[in-house]
Amino acid sequence: QVQLVESGGGLVQPGKSLILSCTTSGTFFSIYDQGWYRQAPGKQRELVATITSGGTTNYAESVKGRFTISRDNAKNTVYLEMNSLKPEDTAVYYCNARYKKFWNTAITNAWGQGTQVTVSS
Repeated sequence: QVQLVESGGGLVQPGKSLILSCTTSGTFFSIYDQGWYRQAPGKQRELVATITSGGTTNYAESVKGRFTISRDNAKNTVYLEMNSLKPEDTAVYYCNARYKKFWNTAITNAWGQGTQVTVSS
């Protein structure tokens, strides 16, 4: 089964930067769109950024200009570089991947376990 593992979360001061990583492992034919989502306490999970297999990116308005999503297909890893962090960025960040297990199967979805990002002075 496909597994996504996030890393890089932690405590950071406002205005500083942090880089999250998410590596996909297991059996799969191909990974298509990938993304980062976050969920703050008492809030619903929201989209942060997405990236297609071709490198096309989209961002939530709240992070546009501050966050950058990228991927290394050879390493099956997607990254989220977070700059100019604000207290409102505090949340559990989840990695998502859409993939095919085999060439002739439907596209399915997988999530990581989440990594905590806390922005506080």
